Amino acid sequence: MNYLHRAILSSLIIFIVPIHMFSQNYMSANDLSDLEQIISLDSEEEMISLKKKFPIQTINGRNYLSFIGKTNPDFDIKKLKKQGCIVHSTVNQLFTLKVPIEKLQIAKELKGLSFLSISKKMNCALDKAVSDVRADSVHMGLGNLPQGYYGDNVIVGVTDWGFDYTSPVFYDTALQQTRIIAAWDQYKLSGPSPQNFPYGTEYADVNSLLQAGSDTSNIYSYSTHGTHVASIAGGTGAGTEFSGIAPGVNFLFVTFLVDEGAVLDAWEWMYQKSLEEGKRLVVNMSWGLYHAGTLDGNSVLSTAISAYTDLGVVFVNSGGNNGDVNFHIKHQYNSDTVESRINFYSYSSHQYMWGQSIHAWGEVGNAFSNQIQIKNVAGDILTESPYYNTLTTSQYIDTFIVAITDTIWYNISADAAHPLNERPQMRFRVKCTNPSLRVMLKSTATEGLVHYWNVTELSNDVGNWGMPFTSFQTGSIAGDNENGISEPSCADDVVSVAAYATGWTSPGGNPIGGGIASFSSRGPRFDGEMKPDIAAPGVAIAAALSSFTDGQYTSIGSVEFNNKIYRFARLSGTSMAAPMVTGVAALILDAHPNISASTVKDVLLQTAREDNKTGILPAGGDPTWGHGKVNALAAVEQAVLLNQVQNLQGSNEILIYPNPVQDELFIDIPVEVSSIALRDLSGKIYQIERNGNHVNCNRLQPGIYFISFQSNHRNHVIPFIKK
Repeated sequence: MNYLHRAILSSLIIFIVPIHMFSQNYMSANDLSDLEQIISLDSEEEMISLKKKFPIQTINGRNYLSFIGKTNPDFDIKKLKKQGCIVHSTVNQLFTLKVPIEKLQIAKELKGLSFLSISKKMNCALDKAVSDVRADSVHMGLGNLPQGYYGDNVIVGVTDWGFDYTSPVFYDTALQQTRIIAAWDQYKLSGPSPQNFPYGTEYADVNSLLQAGSDTSNIYSYSTHGTHVASIAGGTGAGTEFSGIAPGVNFLFVTFLVDEGAVLDAWEWMYQKSLEEGKRLVVNMSWGLYHAGTLDGNSVLSTAISAYTDLGVVFVNSGGNNGDVNFHIKHQYNSDTVESRINFYSYSSHQYMWGQSIHAWGEVGNAFSNQIQIKNVAGDILTESPYYNTLTTSQYIDTFIVAITDTIWYNISADAAHPLNERPQMRFRVKCTNPSLRVMLKSTATEGLVHYWNVTELSNDVGNWGMPFTSFQTGSIAGDNENGISEPSCADDVVSVAAYATGWTSPGGNPIGGGIASFSSRGPRFDGEMKPDIAAPGVAIAAALSSFTDGQYTSIGSVEFNNKIYRFARLSGTSMAAPMVTGVAALILDAHPNISASTVKDVLLQTAREDNKTGILPAGGDPTWGHGKVNALAAVEQAVLLNQVQNLQGSNEILIYPNPVQDELFIDIPVEVSSIALRDLSGKIYQIERNGNHVNCNRLQPGIYFISFQSNHRNHVIPFIKK
């Protein structure tokens, strides 16, 4: 049958590719269908094509597919290793797994798992800014600081692409010694690989770093993103005014394969390195994705972040750059139907453009149905797909419909109850290359709230930008820019960062800038939890470029070092805002090395500042600004105070418990006290609701507080945490 005959026939029937579903329930429908697609490949050409879409890596001449998962006690790691798999346990029963392509049947027959997923691919989402966040005041030891802080004895780990290991901004201020402890290029195959991670190449000494020069060309060719990000967090500026937030830190760089398993491996590698060095670790992630994870804090990466946070690691993540795109819809169903136009990114604007990915999440127990409808400019219906219901679509569907002479391809995967959160979900991917056609999303349900996101789908699976939902004809609806925080910025314990334009004062004394960046993604998380957490400068941020980049940038300055020119440029994005906060977190850890990672986040949020641009923000945070603009001076002042209070705790005269507290705090006071006061990190005084030795804490917002007592001419200050 020739193509024309097949196209005509397909306008009358739907061509469905059924995928056999397995009895195990530790994988989602989408992962099962993708796994079967990879298993069925039978040529080198297909392998090359699938490598663009899936996390397939060649290690020592052998192709592996990357997975992430969570184990039960019955999991047998030794058995997998004997079968040629590369497997590594991380934290909280999480693990990464690489299975040889020819042995993928293993993934369908594993024992002792609660969850397994094919790793999803990821994408990357100073001068006046240092002053804006008050970091220069910290460097100078102003305010109530006993000294200046620069991030000494703290490690900043950056997972990214485009590192220049030779850049002078990563040296000490005397330009004598590099501050890069080690780097791991997961793409480079020559080795040597890190211990316990048998892939990629590790540079663990100065000579190997300088000899390599930079990471290898990868998905972004020779990028500069990682260099710029790291320069913001902790670059010295190399004699220029473009110094970073914490110029005393050391660095760990990982150029990671664009999948979740590689990310988990990177975090574990960084954590082990920090233990070897005996230094605290802050991990910066200026990247994210909308179809990796569950977007509600239940993803594997979210679970890992919480586990590492408990071990003392601070995580900071860019919130996303879709604040100026109405790429989201939410609708509360009552036996009705909604319709909206799916807008497509231009096929001529990206060599890997495939189509649009519509990902929808509903409420537990409430199924919904989706279809696509193709219309012409006049609004006439040319063709449509069937409705696909989350409850009954147990097979992966890869098919097409034809509108006159145009073929519209689509594929669908759905879960009635996703293994990680029990929510119904559907991912509907559509390819339509004719811009004159109107591709409509129609959705219906009996009840329940459903969220939808329209994100560009590339053939190498790293698309990350939203495209609008718009109304077309009477009765259709447009999208909004809400609930736009990407993974893993949705994690409970990560510090999710929004971006704003740097604020400063003109020579004439007029305030300039300071407003939210139009591109900064808005929250909250779709389950209602508040994100982002905090905001930082992210518009036209000046920092170092990689001297190896093949990208084109407008240089704003340069330095010569070791007979080579290194340039600086201004870039924008929440990618630039995140390392601002990473640097401030490093300053906090410098001032208080024993502070917990969760308390670092509390300090950042409670000391964030408001101004005439933010307005007065709710106590629980704001979907645009989070808790306000990051304030390095106030945050480090509070870290110093916490450290002093902690060091004073040697007296058993007064005890308070439980700590942390939820409702009521009990105070054991065996001595006579003349006064009791309660205040928070910002210094605000609270009225104490005391009933004997009990203090009511119900009205307090979650965070850090201090109770101070005066007895026998002695001051007692005891901190506690309100959950």
